Amino acid sequence: MITQAVRLEIFKNIFQEIAEEMGVVLRRSAFSVNIKERCDFSCAVFDSCGNMVAQAAHIPVHLGSMMLSVQRILGSHKFSPGDVVFLNDPFSGGTHLPDITVVSACFSSKGKKPLFYLANRAHHADIGGIAPGSMAVSTEVFQEGLIIPPTLICERGRLREDILNLIQANVRTPQERRGDILAQIASCRRGEERLSELLKKMKPSVVSLNARRLLDYSEKMMRSSLSKIPLGSYEFEDCLDDDGISDKRLTIRVRVTVSRRGVVVDFSGTDAQTDGAVNCTLAVTLSAVYYCFLCLAGEMIPPNSGCFRPIRVIVPEGTLLNPRFPAAVAGGNVETSQRIVDVLFGALSKALPDKIPAASSGSMSNVGVGGIDPASGKPFTYYETIAGGSGASGGYDGESAVQTHMTNTLNTPIEVLEQSFPLQVLSYRIRTGSGGAGRFRGGDGIIREIKLLTDARISILSDRRKFAPYGLFGGASGRKGRNSLLLPDGRDFEELPSKTVVSARSGTVLRIETPGGGGFGTPCEQDIPTEQDWR
Repeated sequence: MITQAVRLEIFKNIFQEIAEEMGVVLRRSAFSVNIKERCDFSCAVFDSCGNMVAQAAHIPVHLGSMMLSVQRILGSHKFSPGDVVFLNDPFSGGTHLPDITVVSACFSSKGKKPLFYLANRAHHADIGGIAPGSMAVSTEVFQEGLIIPPTLICERGRLREDILNLIQANVRTPQERRGDILAQIASCRRGEERLSELLKKMKPSVVSLNARRLLDYSEKMMRSSLSKIPLGSYEFEDCLDDDGISDKRLTIRVRVTVSRRGVVVDFSGTDAQTDGAVNCTLAVTLSAVYYCFLCLAGEMIPPNSGCFRPIRVIVPEGTLLNPRFPAAVAGGNVETSQRIVDVLFGALSKALPDKIPAASSGSMSNVGVGGIDPASGKPFTYYETIAGGSGASGGYDGESAVQTHMTNTLNTPIEVLEQSFPLQVLSYRIRTGSGGAGRFRGGDGIIREIKLLTDARISILSDRRKFAPYGLFGGASGRKGRNSLLLPDGRDFEELPSKTVVSARSGTVLRIETPGGGGFGTPCEQDIPTEQDWR
């Protein structure tokens, strides 16, 4: 006889494997380098109420926030078999405009209402707006690209070409966008197929019951994990360099209160929403909070909506972490989300000093390059997030040249980059010595140099260029990041701010130096390597 524990493990793996297979289909079907090479996407399975039942091991900032988009879609659309709805609206549970969420429904053979929903979210390398890559320094969301509210893209199995044509008419790389959206639809269809097969083998009521039990089980495990945190209140604050419009630093404050009932995470005291593009939607803020507590819970807990029940999050409206429409939000998803993790871990380090790492690089170091490809005569858009160093922790050095916390993407292989875009990679190496010193050293960042082979516009959204990633318990801070241009004459050097859009001539070299992670513990005597400057 199968015990309840074994049955739950079986269903956990079934749901998770469906999400993983959706990811395989999406990656293999996608057109863009950003999705098929960098894997900048996420897939998940949701129940009939829009609760996340299972997720694949994809991008943390997508997975914790996708639930709000799914629930917004369920509130605006009644699904029929074959329907697919998509959106990217940051103020409808989205993250930022380049992230398009696609949702379909799974019905039982006799049912009239969906039993489950399949969803994926993928980052598109361009969705319009004032700069290639749709990650510009902006002052309102309208400047960042095309806003898609919950919209029917497939109606009873029929693709709505009129909607797809509208999307293609508003982006710089229309065929790529078309191919990626169709790949997202195919991914959801595969999830439908696998769930339909399961519902034919087992009673739909049994499958739904075990999905609910999985949520309850995860809640129980999360409560057990939270009970190991000493009771009390813990505070911390950290800041962003600026918003790209003014030089004013932006402070995020948090108070974490742990009681026997659960955890309250209160961001009261955080700065008001700002003019620039680092405002962070509520969905992303929640995602960052959930990520931190899932890290503490460990790998054994099934990551689903049940995990979030014991965690209450307070985020005043009109602040940096819960802005009002039409705030610019492109960088909130990729930069501010990382700082939320830093402040939460900073607060929790006071309660769990042996479990919390020092600050990691704290920036996804977003780079977009766009122009006209001289080989084809067509527009191109290159987008990349560049890894950094992870923070050290008690017993472990930080890792070098890795994506951390809210992102989990790969890099674009140099061969693919140079084949796909009029760009040449001159250098791609570890930024030696950029990790903070300590009893355990922070990981080192990266240096990447890219030469333009045509005139182009460059957009950069980054952070930790003014304020370094902190060390813990006597550990030194990681080294700050740096952005710069070497002009075509090979002599003139131009320092760039953390957030900017610039036009550059063919032959210009863009150099990105990403931050290292903070150190942990008082440094011992040791030789500390130093990085090389411009050759």
